[in-house]
Amino acid sequence: MPKTLKLKIRDIPDFPRTGIMFKDITPLLHDAHSLKKSVKLFMDYYTTKGLRVDKVVAAESRGFIFGALLAYELDAGFVPLRKKGKLPFKTLKQNYELEYGKESLEIHVDAIKPKDNVLFVDDLLATGGTAEASIKLVKRLKGKPVGCAFLIELAFLHGRDKLKGIDVFSLITYDE
Repeated sequence: MPKTLKLKIRDIPDFPRTGIMFKDITPLLHDAHSLKKSVKLFMDYYTTKGLRVDKVVAAESRGFIFGALLAYELDAGFVPLRKKGKLPFKTLKQNYELEYGKESLEIHVDAIKPKDNVLFVDDLLATGGTAEASIKLVKRLKGKPVGCAFLIELAFLHGRDKLKGIDVFSLITYDE
């Protein structure tokens, strides 16, 4: 089935800047069957592992879509990671590098309790900067990262290398 999901991903050249081949997931999101199947494949993977997840953490904005759906299905809480200045309560901040710039993420200081099992979910694993920053935030709050789930992985950018020791699961992989 991931092969049929891959057909729903649209390439947009030179977005958000020249030289980037953007993977547009909106055609997959528009198709109810594909969206439902994506969430089911994530669920099958994590329920088969027998993994207890207390919180699902996701970075804005496309990560929120899959993160919230997966949190609901896993009967877990959902924790949004936002860009600087977007969360209303006291936060922790983590800087990171994207494949095309620098950014930072923030999390509410009370979002994760010590020893919470935390699953990070995002639409895309590229260089691993966003996921690595997210995992650092989880650890700073004494949470236990139990996995990272991605709709798409750009394997040729070696983002997994920044997530050593953490289970990484991707539905769709691009090798080049």
